[in-house]
Amino acid sequence: MAGFIAPGTHSGCIMYASEFDIDEQTTYLNHGSFGPSPRCVREARQQWTERLERQPMRFFCREMEEHLETSAAALGKFLKAKPSRLALVDNATVGMNIAAASVELQPGDEVLLTDHEYGAVRNIWQERCRAAGARVVTVALPAPLQDDTVVTAVEAAINDNTRVLVMSHVTSPTAAILPVQALCQLARKQGVITAIDGPHAVAMLDVDLDGLGCDFYCASCHKWLCGSFGTGFLYVHPRHHHKVRCPIVSWGGSISGRPAAWQDRLNWLGTRDPAGQLALPTAIDFMQQGALSEFRRHAHELICGVRRRLLQLEGVGVFCTATENDVVSMCAVELPQPDNWEPGYHGHPDPLQVELRDEYGIETPVASWNGCRFLRVSAHLYNTPSDMDRLLEALSAARHLR
Repeated sequence: MAGFIAPGTHSGCIMYASEFDIDEQTTYLNHGSFGPSPRCVREARQQWTERLERQPMRFFCREMEEHLETSAAALGKFLKAKPSRLALVDNATVGMNIAAASVELQPGDEVLLTDHEYGAVRNIWQERCRAAGARVVTVALPAPLQDDTVVTAVEAAINDNTRVLVMSHVTSPTAAILPVQALCQLARKQGVITAIDGPHAVAMLDVDLDGLGCDFYCASCHKWLCGSFGTGFLYVHPRHHHKVRCPIVSWGGSISGRPAAWQDRLNWLGTRDPAGQLALPTAIDFMQQGALSEFRRHAHELICGVRRRLLQLEGVGVFCTATENDVVSMCAVELPQPDNWEPGYHGHPDPLQVELRDEYGIETPVASWNGCRFLRVSAHLYNTPSDMDRLLEALSAARHLR
């Protein structure tokens, strides 16, 4: 990577950063969870909503499907996927629910997940297995994560009962990039269906969906791609199009009388505002007109710099990703566990996260995974070296770090 150029001296970064309206009282280091959109995307979304409101009957019944196809085409070009393999959905959770509902499972079948999977994804497949009489099996990946050892561990866990392999492209808690293409090749040889959870990969990495060889791939676009909240997609390989089942039952057919397609049952889930999905081409344009390369360069420099400094703090250690080459725009480090420490969970965050938020105005997750306590830091175009300085200063004084 090139040497870091501070945003204050780099006009391109200033231009892109000015598109975001981050609360001035907040140091926002959690784009990886909830990424705000640039102004141009918010304006495009509003324009689509206004167009809908002016003539809803025309919009829904005669125009919407064509506009959704246009968005899918732009997304497909960005992700190297045929648009006919993409459906626009609200988020990765919706996409993964559809994928799970579309896989045939029998009693005794197994769904294999790694121990790095997102909690909601695990819940989806546990519920699907419970209904089918199947079971979820978890494979522990050796740390620090390396491509060859990950593939070896997964291969050893696959058996005659394995029907589905579920994996993250980039893991949420541990901020690690998994070798999904190699895992898809392995699964394909074994006759195992693959379902990839990919919200963190889109825009962080160059994603070639058709080249991955997966069966299902779902993601939210409100993370690194900077799409609106409530936008995501589901990629389905053609061999499964006739099997797609949506947990929400509605009309299912084309609204405007177009030729039937597998996406029909997902496009019309009742009346909803598709403005976010229709603004996706604006988000893609924003990122491709220089912001994408600048984002990766800038975020990587910030993340590597803060990671080095975090690892110098007493009791802070490497967490799953061994080197700076293993991260792009997000990293996680292991924190010491104070006496009487209890893992936090939704609704009851770690006391350090609360302290950082309430006393220092810093938003960044502190959580637990596999009995370890960790802090995860994200960076995007609007973040600066001074944001990282504030985090380090706060941690140095924090009561709840140790």
